[in-house]
Amino acid sequence: MKLSPHDFSIPVMGTGHSIDSPIRVGPYGIDSVISIVDDLLVERIRKYYCQKFDFEYTNIARNAEDGRARRITVYLDTVQEIVQDKFTAIRNQPFFEDNDKAKYFEMLPGGTVIRQKYNKLMSTEEGSLRDRLSCELSQLMSPGSIDVNIMAKVDKLNYTKGDVPMSSEFSDASAALRGYAKSKLSSSLILSAGFNPRLYNYITEFKDFYRDAGGEIKKKIILKVSDFRSALIQGKYLAKKGLEVFEYRIESGLNCGGHAFPSDGHLMPSLLREFREKREQLTTAVQPLIKKYYDEHAGGFSKDWEITEPRLTVQGGIGNSGEAERLLKDFKMDATGWGSPFLLVPEATTVDKPTRKLLEKAGESELYLSGVSPLGVPFNNIRDTGSEHYHKERIEKGKPGSPCPKGFLKSNTEFTEQPICTASTQYQLLKLDQIAQSEMAEDQKEQKREKVLNKACLCDHLGNGALIDLGILAEHRAPQAICPGPNIAWFDGEYTLREMVDHIYGRGASLVPAERPHMFAKEITLYVDYVEELANQQGDPADIKKLKKIRKNLEKGMDYCLEIAKTEAYEEENLDSIPSTVEEQRQRLEEIIKFAEAKIMVQA
Repeated sequence: MKLSPHDFSIPVMGTGHSIDSPIRVGPYGIDSVISIVDDLLVERIRKYYCQKFDFEYTNIARNAEDGRARRITVYLDTVQEIVQDKFTAIRNQPFFEDNDKAKYFEMLPGGTVIRQKYNKLMSTEEGSLRDRLSCELSQLMSPGSIDVNIMAKVDKLNYTKGDVPMSSEFSDASAALRGYAKSKLSSSLILSAGFNPRLYNYITEFKDFYRDAGGEIKKKIILKVSDFRSALIQGKYLAKKGLEVFEYRIESGLNCGGHAFPSDGHLMPSLLREFREKREQLTTAVQPLIKKYYDEHAGGFSKDWEITEPRLTVQGGIGNSGEAERLLKDFKMDATGWGSPFLLVPEATTVDKPTRKLLEKAGESELYLSGVSPLGVPFNNIRDTGSEHYHKERIEKGKPGSPCPKGFLKSNTEFTEQPICTASTQYQLLKLDQIAQSEMAEDQKEQKREKVLNKACLCDHLGNGALIDLGILAEHRAPQAICPGPNIAWFDGEYTLREMVDHIYGRGASLVPAERPHMFAKEITLYVDYVEELANQQGDPADIKKLKKIRKNLEKGMDYCLEIAKTEAYEEENLDSIPSTVEEQRQRLEEIIKFAEAKIMVQA
């Protein structure tokens, strides 16, 4: 597995929007991530591509033995075969023509050795030197990595047809892991959404996550983390089992797409500073543990092997080349992740046309942090989606919720022995009846009802955009959900892959206006919005204590942002937006805390 010559990657986006991104961008050397939560979606996409490329296809039935893992394995192997075939075709193309090979090299960042050699080739006259350079450059080409994502805590236990609990290796996350582990891929597994000891222990069952005789690791582990302490704890936990973390992927708690995992007010600049200052610990703290494991369980740690420092990457709200440059240079990040902007790039993602039009037109007021997720975690959303219309229509017909066709997010046992989903019709009718029979005030009942009816069928609807885009399902049969980050409000068109890559590297005109707030400024506003939401919900002195803790951390983070604002801006970086945002949000934060304290006093 070679490192990409690019210093950005395309992260996972929902269950379906990056489901085939490696097929689209991998042949050009760009890394991207597939979600393997929805194995039923995976199977439909595999059938589509087998038909498109004339591969043999045999359906793996929903009730097939170990079907979830098998569906994931064969899909990933199919993706690899397609990517390799497309990449080989590009590599075999001639230089000095307007073709995909030229596109491959022209999208590379200017400072890389391979791009510099390409530039040299382009200025070399015919002869033996040009022939040698052409051969050398072709050999240096490599496809992008086909990485996969598992939400570690989305790990439902499953049952047989006779309602007998199955063993833990057949849980959703474990089966997905097994599917990836048995694939032919040499790539990375990204573990997100929390620490799952059972899943982490299960990784030890698969040799591809360990060093081979040459010291190479075929399948690498990437942890998506929100703070340094969590990164170090998880890294040491895995190291005791001989498992090495290849990369820590740091994500903003709120300025991101998909599910949001807000911290207690720790802003990204503060988090990145800590990672930069303590980076060495991520190696020194685990190195003895790794060597001890190999000494005790694998015949020793070879003197020829080296434990390399894990990569640090960052994602969440990056909007222009200046911001990316600050992250790479000032905070010493190894790469950045660009998600939501690629939802507007048909060459990179599967988004149906109506939903893409919604994204193109969306301003900040159309994008919001919602309560639609059955996981009970804030979820980045956009108004007026097909999913929203679907649920409203069912409510009007007296059949709220969803039939729950897939059930990946079943977790509630309030009314049933086996878990059901809070977005399901079954749960919502039971909960609405309970609310109706309660003795609470009518306005409280209405608030409770709204919260219940707000839940959406993300399992199914997040994958429908891909099925519509590929022509597998008609739009009227597939309500679409999507989970863009707030950053997409400043991107207002449909872009080619080359246009977006040029934007990332600061080549040509920017795709976003100069007045767009700095990503650090936007995150401050999002956190104060979050504090305001908490203040409206809180009801006892303990809540005030939490609000004040968040405020303290935000104040520290804002002070650091002001220090950054005094430095010299990178090109296109809107540092001027930071001081005004800090001033405005400090005042707003103070008013929110006063409101919350007054509310407590009235209730007392």
